This record gives sequence, C-alpha cells and structure tokens, in this order.
Amino acid sequence: MTSTFSTSRRTALGLIAAAPLLGACSSVQQSISQFSVPNPFSSSSAPPPAGAPQGPVAVGNGNVKVGMILPLSAGGNAGLAAISMRNAAEMALAEFLNPNLQLLIKDDAGSPQGAQQAAQQALDEGAEIILGPLFAASVPPVAQVARGRGVSVIAFSTDSSVASRGVYLLSFLPESDVNRIIEYAGATGKRSFAAMLPENAYGNVVEAAFKQAVAKRGARVIVFEKYGADRATVAHNVAGSLPSADALLLADDGDAVAQVADALVAGGANLQKVQLLGTGLWDNPRVFGTSALEGGLYAAPDPAGFRSFATRYKNKYGSEPVRTATLAYDAVALTAALSRTQGGKRFTTEVLQNSSGFAGIDGLFRFRADGTNERGLAVMRVTSKGPVAVAGSPRSFGA
Repeated sequence: MTSTFSTSRRTALGLIAAAPLLGACSSVQQSISQFSVPNPFSSSSAPPPAGAPQGPVAVGNGNVKVGMILPLSAGGNAGLAAISMRNAAEMALAEFLNPNLQLLIKDDAGSPQGAQQAAQQALDEGAEIILGPLFAASVPPVAQVARGRGVSVIAFSTDSSVASRGVYLLSFLPESDVNRIIEYAGATGKRSFAAMLPENAYGNVVEAAFKQAVAKRGARVIVFEKYGADRATVAHNVAGSLPSADALLLADDGDAVAQVADALVAGGANLQKVQLLGTGLWDNPRVFGTSALEGGLYAAPDPAGFRSFATRYKNKYGSEPVRTATLAYDAVALTAALSRTQGGKRFTTEVLQNSSGFAGIDGLFRFRADGTNERGLAVMRVTSKGPVAVAGSPRSFGA
C-alpha cells in the first residue's frame, strides 16, 4: 500500500458477511453463517510518524493469537486509514460469534523499523499468524522475523514485488483488474488493443499484465504509449492509431484518467468508436462525471458487498470506513473461521493456498504460491449515474 488513501477505491485500492469459504475449506461455511449480520501506487514509502506510538491492544479472549500490524500513529491519511482498518478488524471479531481468537494489535508508526519491532512483539506474545503491515517497505522486515518462526504473513500492500512464499497479499492488485477486463473484452470479440498508461510504478505493473493478457488470448497490441506530465503529444500519437483498435486501456486514477480522455479527444480521437477499458481506479466520481468516459468498462469488486459493510460500520462507529477497511475485516474473519474449522492445520500453507479460495466482502479471493492473490471481479460500465454491472463476480475459480 502507498501513503495516499481515499474513500473511493484507489490502488488498494474483502471475509465475510454470511458467505461461505469454498472447496477444501468448505467446512468453514457453518462458521461463516454464524456472523451476526444480514491509489497512487507510485511510492512505497510511508509518511513520517505523527505523535507518540499507540500502545498495544489485545482484543478478544480466545486461545488462538493473531498479530495485526497497522500504522496507527503515522501522519495524515495513513494514520486515519489505519484507525479505520483497526475498527473493521474489531468489528469482524464482534460479528463472528464466539471466536476462539485474540487479536494482538500493534502500531508500527508507518516505518519498516516499527513494523519489524511490532512483528517481534506479536510473535513473542504467541501470535500464530501476522496480519499486515500496510506499506510495501514494511513487509520485508516483518517477513524476515515471521519466517524465522515459521509463521505466515497476510499483508495489505498493493505492491506484488513484496509477496513471496508464506507472505501473502490480501490487497487489490492491478494484475487482477487487467486480467479480468482483458479477458472480458476478448470474450466479447475484441481482438486489437491499444493502451495509454502513466509512466510510474503503477503503469509499469499494468503494462506487464496487459501485454501478457493480450498475448495469452491470441490478440494483438496496435499501439502502446506511456505518458508523464505531457499527455497531449502521447494522446495525439495514440489517437492516430485508434481506428485500427477495438479497445483502449486507460489505467490511472479518477482525475488523471479524465484528463487523459480529454487529451485524446483534443488529439482527434473518436472515443465513441472504441471500447474504453479501465482498472479499479476508475471507481471514482470523477470518472462518472466525465462524458468522454461514459460506456467505458472496468474491473472491480461488486460494490454491493462494500455498501453493506459500510452501512454496518457507520452504524457502529458513526463515520464512513476507508475503502481498505474491508481488507482488515476479511483478514480477521478468515483467521477466525480457519481457527474454528481447521484445527492444528489452520494457518498452514495447504489451508491458506486452498485453490478454491475464500469468499469475502469484496467477492472471491485466493492466495497463490508466490504470495500474490487472485480475485473474482465484476465488470462495471461507466454511466453518468454511477457504475452498472455488466458481468457479475464469478461464484467459483477455474483451475
């Protein structure tokens, strides 16, 4: 995760509200049914800490101890997001009836050194698994400590480069967005693709996923360009090749992608004659208010799950949750369910890498052996009134 957060889904930008876990963990279904309920990616550095670190907190009285590491005393939006995630974690524990879990919440103050110390403390207190940290730079030092104890980590960073065996990412990864939207476009007959992406770390990840996804489907890339501060020249180049393309991928946050669309139109592009494609960053009011993007398609979790979660969160805490709060909720719910149903194998590689995956607030997810994840995403269409689903989230994963 990076140091910028918002309530809309950015690069972060869910388990489980009355939803089963699947497949080899199908016995978790009974546990889940007992719930008492109906950005930018370009930097991995954390903001400087603000104020004194918060003291450790233990929530719950269960025998299974789970560490959670969050930048609770970090400055600015990072600290606010961490508090929202802590609230969501406590909410998950409260909504899961009689969990045999104790959550050890530690503050890393937004620094790698703080995260390593927090992980050491949690492990010394008996944590069997670590949830967090949030920032990419803090994941390796936590992983080093946890690996020495044979303990798995489920982190919240969106940077897939910090994933590894036994260090899993529960976040929303750009690769999943790209794979889903290219797969859908290909299934609807799109064979020639164009892309215009930002020249930053997020754009680099999207580029690799885009080229791989297009090639996998036997399609071709007509034009590919990346832009920095000067969008006009790049937009002109892309516009000249668009008549040969079936679809155009634009992957940037709400304000930036709206400016890119305007630059393309100014450069002579007729965006009505090409299918616009986007990533989860498009889930932003700025996108829905941009007429040039209307009709565009993007991959994202079905918003119904987050709406239900946000309503419960607001009723409990009196404020809106950050979008990443579902990650903390799902992580705690997952550990609670596995501790109930999987006995001594609860956090083993075999259980965590169950190929059928798990059902969360934001739909299906499963962990890969390399620590990255795959999510079952919906395909949304941009309208002036907001997103409309054109393809729902899958109910199961393929092989």
